[in-house]
Amino acid sequence: MQGAHDWAENLDKTFEGHGYYKSQADPQIRSRVYDDELTLTSIWTDNILGASSTTEGKHLAKAELGLSYEIKDLGKAKLILGMQIDRSAHGDVRLSQQAYCEQLLKCFIMSECSPSATPLPSGLLLSAEDCPNTPEEAYKMKDIL
Repeated sequence: MQGAHDWAENLDKTFEGHGYYKSQADPQIRSRVYDDELTLTSIWTDNILGASSTTEGKHLAKAELGLSYEIKDLGKAKLILGMQIDRSAHGDVRLSQQAYCEQLLKCFIMSECSPSATPLPSGLLLSAEDCPNTPEEAYKMKDIL
């Protein structure tokens, strides 16, 4: 655990040294405004996803981080933390969790289910009494997550 703490402190010092500020809402989001250019980064473990309002800002951020760490550019992000990233020809960015939802449906053996506005009738109250009461009922539910 000390290693993770030390890594986080090291990253903090590096980003502060390059003029980034931590978000008050999420300390893993950092931003920097330089002239009219905005650069944002999002960090999880040892992965960094960045965006800049200019191509020059993108190259500058990569160069600065490259001075402090050995970095590997994996190109444009397409999937990150369960979110699919789509870009239009006009530069618009769209986030979608469709791939993550499909993975969850597959995990819970519901890939072939039909969509519904609400999964249960509205107003339905569930309680412990709704749990299986007999060994037969429990057996029927054993493979249902």
